Amino acid sequence: MKNKWIVIPSLLVLTMTSAVAAPPSQRLPGDENRSESRLVVDRATQLEVIDTLVKKLNDHYIFPDKARQIETALRQRQREGKYDAMSDGKQFAIQLTDDIRAVVRDLHMSVFFSPRPVPADDAAGPPPASQAEWEQRVPADKRQVMRQMANRSVEQVEHLTPRIGYLKVSGFPPSFLMAERYAAAMNELADTDGLIVDLRNNGGGAPDAVALLVSYFVDQRTRLNDIWDRDTGISTQYWTQDKLDGKRYGGKKPVIILAGAGTKSAGEDFAYTMQAMKRATVVGERTWGGAHPARPYRLSENFLAVIPGRRTISPITQTNWEGVGVVPDVAAKPDDALAVARDLLQRRLHGSTPPAAAGQ
Repeated sequence: MKNKWIVIPSLLVLTMTSAVAAPPSQRLPGDENRSESRLVVDRATQLEVIDTLVKKLNDHYIFPDKARQIETALRQRQREGKYDAMSDGKQFAIQLTDDIRAVVRDLHMSVFFSPRPVPADDAAGPPPASQAEWEQRVPADKRQVMRQMANRSVEQVEHLTPRIGYLKVSGFPPSFLMAERYAAAMNELADTDGLIVDLRNNGGGAPDAVALLVSYFVDQRTRLNDIWDRDTGISTQYWTQDKLDGKRYGGKKPVIILAGAGTKSAGEDFAYTMQAMKRATVVGERTWGGAHPARPYRLSENFLAVIPGRRTISPITQTNWEGVGVVPDVAAKPDDALAVARDLLQRRLHGSTPPAAAGQ
């Protein structure tokens, strides 16, 4: 994606709109919306933004009936004059987001104001299908920055004890950027007997990166999730990878995932999928609750909306975590979760905790 997408979070930029990344609205509602508005929004701009927003929702939102309900609500607020006095771009964008979420609590959906011109919807083109295509399309200096950002998403790899490993992951950049980093991390942890994966501050990212990391924790090819695309009507299946660059952790050794309110989008995908497969125990608090992949759409020169157009569906549960989050198997306060997980894993390794109690 071109760097004009200034209000889209870094992980969404990295994944070229293919992400399940947490939108910046969760940052109240984004760095750009917190900056000074330099645009005075007149009635003509308001009408353009709302008309385009309604059209984009009706054309692309995963639930057409909900899109029509949002349209009804926005038109009603227009007739009531709710937006008439709003001349500040930031305020107008926040109000539209609030009005949308009063109808549909879809956490990936937001409206944003940008002091800089917003590019056309097709400015970036489709996401790159491979590392080679990515390298061809993205300048070398930007590739280096993106690689550094991707590498930092694996924040910590260590042995808590000789038998217990710890892996802290803050995001899921595209798999072609993460293959070497995941391989190095899993090679370092391969000699442990149990692993804690910390996702408590994971902002999301790309489904293919989730599938890649999950691949290290299974013994055979496994179907993980389907993602249905409203625009095409096609469902794409996500499977684990048969060949990995690093050492496979396997499907037998116990894994505990730390999760909480800061676990979002693709972070939730990893936790939900591993839990549904009974491959991991989730410890902590209920997660954020956003499961619908989204992409940005231009509304006017200075406004854009992030609209979910795809839906994740687990082949095991036949649903996802949208609106409810991932419910932990073992409840624990965020500051206590690591200690609880470590104690649980130590007891499991010493044979005092039955497998069923550990979620495996």
